Amino acid sequence: MEAERQIWWLGMKAAVLDIFGHEVHAGARYLILAPSTDNTTTLAVTIPGQILCKSDVILSTLNQSRPLTFSPLTNSNDGVIREGAYLNVEFAGPIASCRMAGVTPMWKIRFSETEKGYIVTTGGVDQLNRFMITKSEGDDSFYQLYFCPMSEPFCQCSCVPVGVNGDKNLVPDAGPLLVKFEPDE
Repeated sequence: MEAERQIWWLGMKAAVLDIFGHEVHAGARYLILAPSTDNTTTLAVTIPGQILCKSDVILSTLNQSRPLTFSPLTNSNDGVIREGAYLNVEFAGPIASCRMAGVTPMWKIRFSETEKGYIVTTGGVDQLNRFMITKSEGDDSFYQLYFCPMSEPFCQCSCVPVGVNGDKNLVPDAGPLLVKFEPDE
């Protein structure tokens, strides 16, 4: 009964749309794009270098972008990613070596001594590293990413926006990063 109610609630939420106005689908590959601070360059979410396992998630130039997939924690009947739904975010690509090493290309939050705070990185666990996409409050042509810590049963934790620090790392609770989604064909 609870699962049916959750699916019904998600069906009421608006679909997340890509840059062409098409619905974003679970399992399909997308690039996450963001405008530069001076709006002259398109930036993209990626990792530094070629090592996908246990890598920090950064914002870099579009030519270094890496595709991602989204998977909702509650399956929908139509496979559409909905605003406000809890998601796993995972880099697409050659992941066999990650799995052999016992890690995943799924996003998670970890504390970084070098960054002196929490950052988004890979190596997450399904269902435990929840993210969310919502429409931007200031410009409805953009979306915002949120990190949603597991709260039950320990605390009433709320979702926090994902932004970028001075080193271009994606970090939780730093002014929202405005993004769009481009299909990776």
